[in-house]
Amino acid sequence: MADITADDLIYGYTNGIFPMADPDEGKIYWYSPDPRAIIPIDTYRPAKSLRPILNKGEFEIKINGNFEKTIRSCAHPRFEGDETWISEEIIDVYIDLHRRGFAHSIEAYQGHELVGGLYGVAIGSVFFGESMFYTVPNASKVAFHHLIQILKKREFVLLDTQFINDNVKRYGAIEISKNDFLVLLKSGLSKTNVFIEDDFGHFLSI
Repeated sequence: MADITADDLIYGYTNGIFPMADPDEGKIYWYSPDPRAIIPIDTYRPAKSLRPILNKGEFEIKINGNFEKTIRSCAHPRFEGDETWISEEIIDVYIDLHRRGFAHSIEAYQGHELVGGLYGVAIGSVFFGESMFYTVPNASKVAFHHLIQILKKREFVLLDTQFINDNVKRYGAIEISKNDFLVLLKSGLSKTNVFIEDDFGHFLSI
């Protein structure tokens, strides 16, 4: 019997907690960090160095074109000795959550090749960012830029990024107290917004 189900994920996210697998033993633990990292949606601005890449359209962006490949790519070690918290059990349960319409991937392509992207969970008007990857420079940055455009268009109010680090700081991440996060979470969950409608697997133009 699995240690975690899609229903467990939904319950966890709506209560401010999220799972990660221990890279050594594979056991899944739940986390609720204090402080909590979020990325303010309205104040996000792409880096000056990214703007020419966006203008040139170097990548095609797809929503939910290949969720499983995206999450598996996020699970790959980024360098020798790197450890991943995305275990096979984590992958399986998020694929189930994707089938139920809660987990989504934003993917960057060059030609027909998936070269970067990210995935997360959308509930109410809150998006819970999980992980990203790239095999071509700037691919994940462009995918994130399009995620923000979707969140703005759909009037989402909260983008959770869990822990602060140098990667999320470049997107404007800040830390707030756990209590403040839970207040924002409750407000965001009270509003029902659709992350995406009928264009699963279609190329995105925003």
